[in-house]
Amino acid sequence: MTYSFMSPPNSARFVLSHATLPDIAVEGYEAVAAEGLVKADLVIEDGLIAAILPPGSAPQELAKSDMRDGMVWPCFADVHTHLDKGHIWARNSNPDGTFMGALTSVGVDRAAHWNAADVRKRMEFSLRSAYAHGTSLIRTHLDSPSPQHRISFEVFAEVRDAWKDKIALQAAALFPMDDMVNEAYFAELVQIVRDTGCLLGGVTKMSADLTWQLDTLLKAAADNGLDVDLHVDETDDPGAETLKAIAEAVLRNGFTGKVTAGHCCSLARQDDELAKRTIELVQKAGISIISLPMCNMYLQDRYPDRTPRWRGVTLFKELDAAGVLTAVASDNTRDPFYAYGDLDPVEVFREAVRILQLDHPLDSAARVVTTSSADIAGRPDMGRIAVGLPADLVLFSARRWSEFLSRPQADRVVLRRGKVIDRSLPDYRELDSVVGA
Repeated sequence: MTYSFMSPPNSARFVLSHATLPDIAVEGYEAVAAEGLVKADLVIEDGLIAAILPPGSAPQELAKSDMRDGMVWPCFADVHTHLDKGHIWARNSNPDGTFMGALTSVGVDRAAHWNAADVRKRMEFSLRSAYAHGTSLIRTHLDSPSPQHRISFEVFAEVRDAWKDKIALQAAALFPMDDMVNEAYFAELVQIVRDTGCLLGGVTKMSADLTWQLDTLLKAAADNGLDVDLHVDETDDPGAETLKAIAEAVLRNGFTGKVTAGHCCSLARQDDELAKRTIELVQKAGISIISLPMCNMYLQDRYPDRTPRWRGVTLFKELDAAGVLTAVASDNTRDPFYAYGDLDPVEVFREAVRILQLDHPLDSAARVVTTSSADIAGRPDMGRIAVGLPADLVLFSARRWSEFLSRPQADRVVLRRGKVIDRSLPDYRELDSVVGA
């Protein structure tokens, strides 16, 4: 029997036939690719991908869902988000849309409202949205000034356990690195991060103490077996060179854990030679870079009554060409740092292609929300399609890039372990009790 694309068979063993796959996210299957897309039949058995076969060659006796050349992607990895900040816009917006305005508004909101119940309610809402969109892996940064670090990491650990069968969750501590002078606070934060199995993070800025801060952070990470994920140079100031300092610190300390740097906006404002030297150091240090194109385009180069002069993003193509592992992610959603967004990697990918000009060709573009993102998070078993992996897949009616990138793909179908999930999005009215109507 043949089933339509919108109705994969409710069977323990079936085929997604005549599917179009992003070649960069497929392992163990050889086929001629056209602009990074290959055709295949996917055999699903007991929730796993049992075989990847040439199109039309799957056994005839199997129930089939004819994709009619529609795309099939692995579930997404969104590895730079802020689940603790999400959806507070209605309660505390950003009066002028600037970075400093966002910092102030979030600080006010956090001090007044971020108890365990408030953080959990908004975090769960965000995860329900991400799950419906087809995300299976998320890394969030958690604001960690004292005493918020005690509240948010406890909530996160509980939510991570509750969601373990739906979304793999990671968290990194986010705090001004100037706060490290408070030795008792920093020691407690490191212990909480270690005990909850999370990552160290922080916001770097140019200061006389930067070398000491980075050396101290990396030593703490090394001593406790922790990886590091930092917010770096989120500014249009070309004099912000903390990415270079981080790379030098990693090499100086011989740090062997994973280091990720998010944003790195100022790199695109520096002269070519300085940027080239920094990129070479980043590659040598093995640092991964995550660009946040939607949020950075919203915040960067925003001045009253003036049209922005640049896109706000880092030197993504230059980093990639140098062999640096790069990805894109959602960043903030409906909070003072970004007034919009819904943790939908399809939207993130579509906007990244436009803002970063990842097209012409699009051969490897799909990696930025699938394989590369999962690799940055240390999960090479996710964000790809391969025999033996769970059939965690997102099905699209779009057959080629022009169709995929021209519409929001709201009619997508999400499979988790081969079963169609309910893609109903949570109603914003559910948040009225915590953020107001």
